[in-house]
Amino acid sequence: METIVLSLGGSLISTGQGIDHEYLKAFRDLILQYMKRKRFAMTVGGGSICRQYQKASDAFHASPDTKDWIGVYSTYLNAALVCASFGGYAYPRMLFDPTKVPKTKKRLMVYAGWKPGFSTDYDAARLAVSLDCRMVINLSDIDYVYDKDPKTSLDARPIKRMSWKEYAVLAGKWEPGKNMPFDPIAARLAMKNGLKVVIMNGKKLQNFRDFLDGKAFFGTTVE
Repeated sequence: METIVLSLGGSLISTGQGIDHEYLKAFRDLILQYMKRKRFAMTVGGGSICRQYQKASDAFHASPDTKDWIGVYSTYLNAALVCASFGGYAYPRMLFDPTKVPKTKKRLMVYAGWKPGFSTDYDAARLAVSLDCRMVINLSDIDYVYDKDPKTSLDARPIKRMSWKEYAVLAGKWEPGKNMPFDPIAARLAMKNGLKVVIMNGKKLQNFRDFLDGKAFFGTTVE
């Protein structure tokens, strides 16, 4: 049975307006439709909750390590909610260490953040290695990786395919709370292990469905 490793961006769940219940329900329903023939393992990011608490910690001159732990803890809420949304279809509790995969007949495992120094993107890459998968699907809130920030640059160009070396130049260095399509440390791990990462807009579930069905889809493939 094929195993699909997902990095589910916390921004899809935890927005500036609160929890997007309707999206989470639609995402759950889609995954359930494919669980008859596919197994899923996913990491869940912190999203808006993470950034709010990390920004608040700046008022107290929190160290980078402390800010990283705040980010890790924020993923617990989102991952627990995702796990709960699947009820008995998922492994009964959220997991943390992507180097450890429980023996289970359940076809969905949900991982929260692991430890400081990197994001849940890195955890997803480690999880793919643990499961002997060659690909990670990164569901974020952007359609593609762009050569510039599309929120601030009107002339930003989408990139449909790129190498890990090209991505490393674009991504720069890791910082707690840094909002990148795929974190730089995760990118290095993926490159080292020959992983392919597909980055797509997780809000556009029909596009994600097309990908799962082996049809044409839009997004950025890095390998």
